[in-house]
Amino acid sequence: MGPGPINADPRVLRAMSAQLLGQYDPAMTAYMTETMGLYREVFRTANEQTLLIDGTSRAGIEAALVSMIEPGDRVLVPVFGRFGHLLREIAERSGAEVHVREAEWGTVFTPEQIEQAVIETEPKILAVVHGDTSTTMAQPLDELGAICREHGVIFYTDVTASLAGNTFETDAWGLDAVTAGLQKCLAGPSGSAPATFSPRAVELINARKSIEAGIRSDGDEVRATPIRSNYFDLAMIFDYWGSKRLNHHTEATSMLYGSRECARLLVDEGIDNAVERHRMHGGAMLEGLRGLGLEIFGDVSHKMNNVTAVYIPDAVSGDAVRGELLDDFGIEIGTSFGPLHGKVWRIGTMGYNARKDTVLTTLAAFEQVLRRAGASVTAGGGVGAAYDFYADEAAGANAGEAAGADVREAELADLERAGL
Repeated sequence: MGPGPINADPRVLRAMSAQLLGQYDPAMTAYMTETMGLYREVFRTANEQTLLIDGTSRAGIEAALVSMIEPGDRVLVPVFGRFGHLLREIAERSGAEVHVREAEWGTVFTPEQIEQAVIETEPKILAVVHGDTSTTMAQPLDELGAICREHGVIFYTDVTASLAGNTFETDAWGLDAVTAGLQKCLAGPSGSAPATFSPRAVELINARKSIEAGIRSDGDEVRATPIRSNYFDLAMIFDYWGSKRLNHHTEATSMLYGSRECARLLVDEGIDNAVERHRMHGGAMLEGLRGLGLEIFGDVSHKMNNVTAVYIPDAVSGDAVRGELLDDFGIEIGTSFGPLHGKVWRIGTMGYNARKDTVLTTLAAFEQVLRRAGASVTAGGGVGAAYDFYADEAAGANAGEAAGADVREAELADLERAGL
């Protein structure tokens, strides 16, 4: 129940136990094509180049940035947590001239702040994290695509921590490049990075295409400054996943099975339903932690649905509490990084663990461990507050259904009066 990785859905683990296939077996290439289609629904995009990058979520970030950045390109990185610093470092290692704007941890940027930074720095690429688990904050993105289009900027985001647990719209928000991971709201293991690229991003990447010598055909152009990584060369990976089936690397078959199952389960549930599930159970966890008397970190109005940070009470050893919770109850929670290390705990409610039973069990166990550590907590306050939240949600849902029924009855009455 930390900020990730979380327990994988058993159905994903079962899918990963299937026998391996050769990478050009018709069944395998069919799975690849099917997986591309499923992730178009997950990312809410029509992008042809929607695929998997073999490696953890960081592999996806690096593939996107190293394939789009040429040495000397200007890249703007708004940093509001640890993973903004990661984007900065990868961009710098790719040879970019990186411009950084920083917000206090626990806050996010306004669109006006980012637009002003775009005007000042004139970047080729805006690279921003959507949800940063180090602070639990979610940066609003819905207005940034239009800003990037107006100023001719490529718009990239990392949605590893947020995808499937928070509202996200690739096409509607004007994203050009998006990368993710499985180990959080997608309910899978780390090791595969779903990604999607707009036609603008694809054009930029393909302009640097240089096929490696051993598989090069007559007429293939050799670039003077090719993409600096072979493994993360998206121009070749696009052809590997596309109709050319260019031989690039050996596909991570078991991870493909797991990634496909993560997306299949999510599409079957419905993306909006999954986001609502994370909102509800994450909200119950938030209220339960408040009910224990713990102070919430950061701007709650911009907090992700799926992870909450609370200040560690004075005179309590954060690591000792985490250790006892794990040893005695088998429940893992996290601390944080940098300026927040040892100051907050991060409690996740995501993926397969975004459920009522996990929320209530975690709060009940947390209360007992905190009490033993000498913290002043409200007896039964965590579970009680979560129960109250669930009751209010149910009452609201019932009221909404009743109102909807009244509207439908009124509409039917109107139709009957009209003779229809």
